[in-house]
Amino acid sequence: MPIRLPKSLPAFDVLSREGVMVMGQTAADQQDIRPMRIGILNLMPKKIQTENQFARLIGATPLQIELTLIRMSEHEARNTAADHMEEFYRTFQVVKDQKFDGLIITGAPIEHLDFEDVTYWDELCEVMDWTQTNVHSTFGVCWGGMAMINHFHGVKKHLLKDKLFGCYRHMNFAPQSPYLRGFSDEMAMPVSRWTEMKRDEIDAAGLKTLLHSDEVGPALVEDPDHRALYVFNHFEYDSDTLNQEYLRDLASNQIEGAQIKVPVNYFPNDDPTKSPPNRWRSHAHLLYGNWISEIYLTTPYDIEQIGLSSTDLRAASGSDPDVTE
Repeated sequence: MPIRLPKSLPAFDVLSREGVMVMGQTAADQQDIRPMRIGILNLMPKKIQTENQFARLIGATPLQIELTLIRMSEHEARNTAADHMEEFYRTFQVVKDQKFDGLIITGAPIEHLDFEDVTYWDELCEVMDWTQTNVHSTFGVCWGGMAMINHFHGVKKHLLKDKLFGCYRHMNFAPQSPYLRGFSDEMAMPVSRWTEMKRDEIDAAGLKTLLHSDEVGPALVEDPDHRALYVFNHFEYDSDTLNQEYLRDLASNQIEGAQIKVPVNYFPNDDPTKSPPNRWRSHAHLLYGNWISEIYLTTPYDIEQIGLSSTDLRAASGSDPDVTE
């Protein structure tokens, strides 16, 4: 089954050229099937690039996906055309009465700020609380994952002296996890961040680390009580995303007082003139495909039942919890 996208969304043509099955809204509405409703709260400045990256991954499953692009209500995008935002995005305040099978909260280039100093932090806290009643499963990515684990568990992010930047080796700590079905014992994953979360503090919060790197720390954490996954690195990155960031930093010299280093283990022989090979694509598709699969296996068929307690579900089905057979 395909991912449902408006034909005018740039991702429609990008994914079609790549062989990903996409379907326009009119054709999708003719199918007698309940699509999986997945939202992306896109906090990244390059909205279109991020849309393409995540739509590529969640659109590669055999299930029909209905994608909703969401933005913070009061935060104005400065790097994406206003007409694109107006046509394809809905504010959180507009969609908050709706139910979603899954939600992705992306990263944001604001790591240097304390969470409480982020201009939209109060609304983001509202979003994170809302996921507990209106979203079946939430996937927090990089800063988005750090924000969620801090909000729900008080785990702190720690500022690093040097940027973690490159393609690092990670170990599979939970091969039995349904989210890591098909994963190798070790894999490469792109990393680009100035902060970290420490494994001992994550363990102390009662959470389970699924993927870990001796060099860059925890990468994927499961939070069953909040029906959430947190990934601190970037399986969704394109082959050249780290290169784009490297060239951007060189051009702007934006890392004040710091030497701009070549991404670790990324270019062949660490030579920026050579094209970097993609060594994480298969695991990226596995992770997001497994996430979508788990949602499909556990989400209610009636989407309005998402977030209901077991008592509410029995009441909705007309059964009396006080009556025994």
